[in-house]
Amino acid sequence: MSSYLTLSAAIEHETEARRSRFVCAVAPARTPAEASAFIAERRHLHPSASHNCTAYVIGDDRKGDDDGEPGGTAGTPMLQALTGRGFNDVVAVVTRYFGGTLLGAGGLVRAYSSAVTETLDQAVPIRMIPATLIDVTVAHDQAGRIENDLRASRHPIREVSYGSKVVFTVAVADDETAAFTDWLATLTAGRAQVTPGNRIHVAG
Repeated sequence: MSSYLTLSAAIEHETEARRSRFVCAVAPARTPAEASAFIAERRHLHPSASHNCTAYVIGDDRKGDDDGEPGGTAGTPMLQALTGRGFNDVVAVVTRYFGGTLLGAGGLVRAYSSAVTETLDQAVPIRMIPATLIDVTVAHDQAGRIENDLRASRHPIREVSYGSKVVFTVAVADDETAAFTDWLATLTAGRAQVTPGNRIHVAG
């Protein structure tokens, strides 16, 4: 797993190439369904546009759509602009209003790519870093104090389970795992059981 950039909210920016307008919107999307919903929303906002070309990167899932532009001149360069800047879990829609002058294949590639990169230049990205969900299991007589200390720390509690013991599921960045384990050992006098779980990303 490696780090990547994403967004916390949608951002929009407009460019122009030989009188054609290119309105680009980029938004966070954690699933293809979220990406599809955003694409549908943008198409609804711009029903009279010549094209609404799209691209999304969600995990290892990557998809670009030329929406009627010559094959490979819109969706693919948009996708390359997103991945080239290190973005993931995002969707981009570039809405084109034709200005009367043909741009040619090369001109279209440049226009769609630039629309995305210039929009990303306006964004305030969030860096997502590799992390692990760690189960911290403690006795009930320790749980209250441990929970307070965990919630006061930089490691967010994702879940709490109560049984014969109490289990706190905590997200810990990879580069902090060793320090976190040592901190817990000191905090609980070595009584906490630490079990690594699923791999995820957290904001860094």
